Amino acid sequence: MQNNIISGLFVGQNLLTLKEVDSTNNFLKSLLANSEPVIEGTVIMAERQFAGRGQHQNKWLSEPGKNLTFSLLLKPSFLNAVHQFDLTRAISVGVYEALYKVLGNEVKIKWPNDLYYGDRKLGGMLIENTLQGERINNSVVGIGLNVNQEEFSAEAVNATSVKQILHKDYDLRVLLSEICSQIQQYYLHLKAGKVELIRSEYLKRLYWLNQQKPFKAGDEVFSGVINGVAENGLLSVQKDGNSKLYNLKEIEFLNK
Repeated sequence: MQNNIISGLFVGQNLLTLKEVDSTNNFLKSLLANSEPVIEGTVIMAERQFAGRGQHQNKWLSEPGKNLTFSLLLKPSFLNAVHQFDLTRAISVGVYEALYKVLGNEVKIKWPNDLYYGDRKLGGMLIENTLQGERINNSVVGIGLNVNQEEFSAEAVNATSVKQILHKDYDLRVLLSEICSQIQQYYLHLKAGKVELIRSEYLKRLYWLNQQKPFKAGDEVFSGVINGVAENGLLSVQKDGNSKLYNLKEIEFLNK
């Protein structure tokens, strides 16, 4: 491990940069599986990741050296497994705050944990928790953000990047440092029991909140309004005056 230039932080204090790896999440999980002492806050960053993953086993395609593709180790043993979505909230708000400083009001969190600018996707994350009894032992947090990439494959129909928005390159290490700082802040809020603060911050930054928008659930396409997120992370959508909760596999945003 090499020491990072980020001072005063445990998130990102140990930083390992890899030229190429299948997935930074897989690399970090293999370190843990080999019983190596990996300290909390360790970040594994890859210049090229050739098998990155998102939700639903989606691939995360990234041009080498242009974007942030990294994984972070947290050890939230203070958190009961039934409240693991609060960790998702805290990390999502942390990444949001870092991007907000750079890009402003158009940044939103698309439920459950993607980052959007307007109707275009800036990035996302994959959080893999290991449980010990009723507690979370380890959380491997994989984050991918489009930073300096300008062209995207036909598969990424609604992708955008920081460079496309600002029309200039952005320093990857500066952005990584800010993300680590903000994630640490909200993670410590969570550890201190400020759960309602985190839930409130997450909700008010939510993409499509309180707006009439098109969704698909099963074979049904309908117009609905996101009006909340349950404690366990299910999305509450109001349709015809009634609210229904959906998990990730049950509802699709028709935003493309």
